[in-house]
Amino acid sequence: MQTKSNLAHVNGIELGYQVFGQGKPVVLLHGGFGSLEMYGPNIDLLARGHKVIGADLQSHGRSPAAHRTMRFESMADDIAELIRQLGLGKAAIMGFSLGGGVALRMGIQHPDVVERLVLVSTVFKNDGWYPEMTQAMKSMGPHVAEPMKQSPMYEAYQQVAPNVDDWPVLVEELTTLLKQDYDWSAEITALSMPVMLVIGDADGLPPSHAVEFFELLGGGKRDAGWDRSGMTQHRLAILPGATHYDINLQPALSAAVIPFLDGV
Repeated sequence: MQTKSNLAHVNGIELGYQVFGQGKPVVLLHGGFGSLEMYGPNIDLLARGHKVIGADLQSHGRSPAAHRTMRFESMADDIAELIRQLGLGKAAIMGFSLGGGVALRMGIQHPDVVERLVLVSTVFKNDGWYPEMTQAMKSMGPHVAEPMKQSPMYEAYQQVAPNVDDWPVLVEELTTLLKQDYDWSAEITALSMPVMLVIGDADGLPPSHAVEFFELLGGGKRDAGWDRSGMTQHRLAILPGATHYDINLQPALSAAVIPFLDGV
C-alpha cells in the first residue's frame, strides 16, 4: 500500500512525505520528536477508505534539518503549501499533539485548504496541559539531546532521518518552541470547518480542557433534540484507557474518527 518516500520543497525548507491508499485526502501530522510512524496501525486503517498523506514536520523524521526557528504558524504554512503543491484542493487534517497544534493553526490561517480538522490530544493554549506536562516541556533544552538518544523517539528517528547527526538540531528547535506561550482561544470561534476533538481519559491534558475547547467551537451548549437539530458540526470523543503515549497507536482512534472524516 505504501508508496516511496517523497521530498517537497516548501517555503525554503524540505518536507518528507508518504502517500497511502485512495479516496478523499487526509493529511496526518505526528507529535513532537516523531514522524508518520507515530500513528502505527492507524495509517493502514485510515488508508482503507482514504488517500492518506503522511507529512513529517520541520526537521522531524524524513524532513532534513531546516535550521529555521520552529513555530506552529510557519509549520502550518508549510503543510498548506504542500497541499497546494500536491493539488489536493481541500483536505482533512488530522494532527496529534504537536501536529494537532499545527493542524489547528492551519484551520485558522489556511481555511481554503482545510476541509475538516481532527485534533488529537491538542490544547488551544500552552497552559492547557497538566502542570507537570508544562513543567517538563519548559525544562527541556539542547542539553537533553544526548540523554534522549536512549529513548524510543531517537531509535525511531534513526530509522528514517536523512542525517542522524541532525538530531541535536531537532531537539534545540522543538524544545525552544515548547517554551513559547500561546493562547488561540479568540481565533477558535472563527473556525468555519467541522472540527473533531479526541483525547484519552488519561491524557496529558484534562478532559475539562477538551470540553472548554468544544464549547469554544459552539458544541455542548444544549440538548440535541430527538431530531438532532441542536447538534453542531463539531464532535468530541474521549477514548477510555488512552494516554498521551498510546492514543496515537490505538485502533480505537481510527474507529472514532472515520465516521467524522466521511461526514457521518
